[in-house]
Amino acid sequence: ETLAIKKVFGDYAYHVPVSSTKSMTGHLIGGAASLETAICILVLNNNMVPPTINLDKPDPECDLNYVPGRAIDAPVSFCLNNAFGFGGQNVSLVIGKDVE
Repeated sequence: ETLAIKKVFGDYAYHVPVSSTKSMTGHLIGGAASLETAICILVLNNNMVPPTINLDKPDPECDLNYVPGRAIDAPVSFCLNNAFGFGGQNVSLVIGKDVE
């Protein structure tokens, strides 16, 4: 995932907070994507990115801002939710604020 983010965003990838909420919720199988969508909406409404907990020693090639340990306040206009399920059931959803 890190490589894909770097490929899409280039150098800007280092300015994009990347969080994993499954570290706090576990994998809810069929309900995972719904919960993660709700979390994305909360992120957009509150301009707060939840932490990736228990991220103590990331792989050296995973060098983006994974929001380790505690949430951060940040202006958020769009949220990308990647949901990868068992058996190859995968979806990506982009949710954004109304831009005038």
